[in-house]
Amino acid sequence: MIDFLRALRPRQWTKNLLVFAGVLFSRNVTDLDLMTRAAAGFLAFSLLSSCVYVVNDVRDMKVDRIHPKKRQRAIASGRLRPEVALAGTGPLLAFVVALSLWLGTGFSIVLGVYLTLNLAYTFLFKNVVLIDVFLIATGFVLRAIAGVELLQPVAPDTSLSPWLLVCTFFGALFLALAKRRREIANAGESAAQQREVLAAYSPEFLDGLLTASAAAAMMGYALYTIWPATVEKFGTERLLYTVPIVAYGIFRYLYLVSRSASTEDPSLVLLTDRPMQACVLLYLAVVLVVLYGPW
Repeated sequence: MIDFLRALRPRQWTKNLLVFAGVLFSRNVTDLDLMTRAAAGFLAFSLLSSCVYVVNDVRDMKVDRIHPKKRQRAIASGRLRPEVALAGTGPLLAFVVALSLWLGTGFSIVLGVYLTLNLAYTFLFKNVVLIDVFLIATGFVLRAIAGVELLQPVAPDTSLSPWLLVCTFFGALFLALAKRRREIANAGESAAQQREVLAAYSPEFLDGLLTASAAAAMMGYALYTIWPATVEKFGTERLLYTVPIVAYGIFRYLYLVSRSASTEDPSLVLLTDRPMQACVLLYLAVVLVVLYGPW
């Protein structure tokens, strides 16, 4: 049971916190019913993504045995049999289906698209250059969309700015490219053996794409904060004050990509790097003050 729980990779659930973007930017954090729905959506996405991780680990267990860290995973190491791991996902998927139906048709559709996209990534596109990172980024966009869809059955006026979706896509693309860049640096000459698609990437190519995606994410977010529709919605331009915080977070991550082997796992960075944690907390604090302050 412990090995099965580890195979679910609960540390990766931090990625699904993006589901709360809808309730945060719709200024409904104080609404207990909407926060409960957001928490349920977070749980549904987390359990579904865990099931996908299990399927991915079963498919890649032979390749994972070559990787210095992945070979310690429960399935790759042989501590957890593949058929047992797959059987364990059954009850989780049933619970996810029930939870998604309660959250509404729109949320269920987004969850279904997310599952389809991830299975396509696992079995078809994981080793297709550029498509692999684009699919990863799209998964984050779906999380942001789901955060709105789960609110609409009870708060139909809730909407998510297209600018925020643009920022989410380029921010997630930046993280996916950074992961590939660090995988090449960590693996060295055995990179292609550990992940086939790495043979199609080069450090120089990835460095260029990292710069472009970082710039797009920052510019997109900056434009979002001062866009007339955003100012009209929130009644203030003060969201612009969060731009330096976002810029620092991106630059800090770029710095870590060049210095730290842990950036091969973005979730680990968020859980272990104190400056990045402080950046995220400061951003949330400023957003709460700007959106919920008495002005």
